[in-house]
Amino acid sequence: MAARTALITGGAGFIGRETAARLVARGWEVIVLDLLDPQVHGTASPTLADGVRFVHGDVCDTCLVGELLRGADAVLHLAARTGVGQSMYALSNYVGTNAYGTAILLEALVCGDHRVRRLVVASSRAVYGEGAHTCSSCGPVAPRFRDRHALSAGYWDVVCPICSAPVTHTATQEDKPLSPGSVYAITKREQEDLCLCVGRAYGIDTIALRYFNVYGAGQPLSNPYTGLIPALAARVLSGKPAEVYQDGKPLRDFVHVSDVAHANVLALEADGIAGLSANIGSGEPISIWDAADTVSRVLGGRHSPQVCGKYRVGDVRHCYADMSLARHALNYTPKVSFEEGVRSMANWLRGQYLGDFSAQASRELESRGLLQVAAPL
Repeated sequence: MAARTALITGGAGFIGRETAARLVARGWEVIVLDLLDPQVHGTASPTLADGVRFVHGDVCDTCLVGELLRGADAVLHLAARTGVGQSMYALSNYVGTNAYGTAILLEALVCGDHRVRRLVVASSRAVYGEGAHTCSSCGPVAPRFRDRHALSAGYWDVVCPICSAPVTHTATQEDKPLSPGSVYAITKREQEDLCLCVGRAYGIDTIALRYFNVYGAGQPLSNPYTGLIPALAARVLSGKPAEVYQDGKPLRDFVHVSDVAHANVLALEADGIAGLSANIGSGEPISIWDAADTVSRVLGGRHSPQVCGKYRVGDVRHCYADMSLARHALNYTPKVSFEEGVRSMANWLRGQYLGDFSAQASRELESRGLLQVAAPL
């Protein structure tokens, strides 16, 4: 049987590189299309697995995308601008790449001559807004975003949207109502909706994977607008305490890039998954203080994490994945614990450190009123 060919848009990033290597090992031919945005990639040339064909170009280039699709059997659509804070003032860049770029890809699929029968689109846990919660009186609820006046006073917890009582966080399932709280999150929901709609209409098996907080070797330390783990590591490696926002207690789901790449391969190869949106996480909730403490300890930091009381507009309190659907539909089981994942990237982090770019992002967000400090209660 002839080898299958996968086109990976945005495939020179750390998720794409890992996925491409796995596909090649499984006998796929792989084409990577990437613009090599300097904010993400710096000035270095991409390092891809042997046998991967790299094409330097933009997902918004109609002719180029159409040409590449003619040689593909499946598409993994990773191309997107990422970063919640930056998306709130660089709107045209985020909407242009994420929404319009996806429309260009889909139009080429609809109108072009190709044999693509599988489309996997990378979505995000950001589409949920706040994660799932339960109220003792009202049952399962989807809390609204926290009031800015409460945040400015240092009141961090979410409340029931029906009776305003305290609520208990639970794992977030895919049927939770979506409530994106940033331009980035809105564009990820648009990517999902566009791909699933077109896939359904034209008989292209399509699945959206909602990545939770992805981390691992190869994640760019030089991009200050995305990735909590690089930001924590940059502080530690510069001799400063890792800085955690709010009260340090928000829960996140950190999933190692190798697990995400494995999920991508499963989604490209599995049967009976058309039309699904599936969480891809670890299923293991970790507070941001515990995450910072692990990073600091593994990297030999001299300071304990520092709870600074800052908050970013649009940040959620708790969000971690219920993994039932991915386990059932994709046979996906995450393998890498957070401690193991941080240890596996420790040597790479030390070798790649270029400076504490998180301070640059903080100044930019503060200047626009998107990063603030709460007054003590």
